[in-house]
Amino acid sequence: MDVSQLQKQFLDVVVSIYRQNVLDDQYAQLRQLEDESNPDFVLEVVMLFFEDSERIIDCLTTAMQQQIVDFKQVDAIAHQFKGSTSSVGAQRVKNACLCMRTLCEQENLDGCLQCLQLIKHEYFLVKNGLETIVKMEQQIMAAGGTIPAFSVGTDASPEGSRRFLEFWVKNANGSGHKELVYLN
Repeated sequence: MDVSQLQKQFLDVVVSIYRQNVLDDQYAQLRQLEDESNPDFVLEVVMLFFEDSERIIDCLTTAMQQQIVDFKQVDAIAHQFKGSTSSVGAQRVKNACLCMRTLCEQENLDGCLQCLQLIKHEYFLVKNGLETIVKMEQQIMAAGGTIPAFSVGTDASPEGSRRFLEFWVKNANGSGHKELVYLN
């Protein structure tokens, strides 16, 4: 597959992930921090997020399996995970953590157990999405291309505000073009 096809697939994957609200603006901002002096910055942050997330999910699972659930402990773990999700913009995981915290305040055991399953599901989605993005970036680089840069924006129209992704795609000859994709 040639570079332009890989770049197009990359754009399609990123748009799909953003349309599902799996990632938020924070991920695009994180990518903007990467440069030639630290080309693996985003990959390192993502890998740390995976490691932390799996450890935290294990802690949450263990805490919820206790004979008597310590809701303050579960709340503290969910709060920690919410903070961790912010590093990569894992919007839906963050929202599930907020739900868990509310249920902990209510000491709602059944709700917390259901929310734990939701957290695991949402984490699976974000992990799968980020792994796909990383794999596609590696394929583009291996084919001699550049990874399209993108940012998230909002415009105001008479119909209301609309979110969009703005991509900058660099061609093999060094020129480039912008693409604007509306998310809603």
